[in-house]
Amino acid sequence: MKIMRKEILVPLCLLVGLGPVLTGCATIMDGSKQKISFSSNPSNAAVAIDGKNVGLTPLTEDLSTKDIHTVKMVLAGYHPYEMTLTKKTNSWIWGNIILGGFIGLGVDAITGALYKLTPEQVTADLKAKGLSSTTVKGKTMYVTVSLTPDKSWEKIGTLQSL
Repeated sequence: MKIMRKEILVPLCLLVGLGPVLTGCATIMDGSKQKISFSSNPSNAAVAIDGKNVGLTPLTEDLSTKDIHTVKMVLAGYHPYEMTLTKKTNSWIWGNIILGGFIGLGVDAITGALYKLTPEQVTADLKAKGLSSTTVKGKTMYVTVSLTPDKSWEKIGTLQSL
């Protein structure tokens, strides 16, 4: 009976002792948060992530890799910029598959370290409101220009559709 107990206890102790070292490779290497940089042209745009205001551009935020995030940048006189940060699989999961097995994979999945956010840097080229817009449909380009009329202007003609 004593020999059976040693045969079971030794591997069990090794598993418990080495378990934390061999599990959660991505969690250990990258963690469950990622630094994402935000900038805009022009700068000083208000940045909201998942509906929460976080500051003005340029800035860097630590975001959870577990979730997909919606980003919105707003600056007075400019059209708002919106985009979504998506998740892709973290390359450190191969360490789990080789060393940690399902336990490490499970730890990374629970903490969110199984993923990386993309893109890592968000740059918004904000377009001014009211100046112009261009749309291309097929082989036709539509250009819209809207200006606030000035009372000193003189009407010299009227455009008609063809």
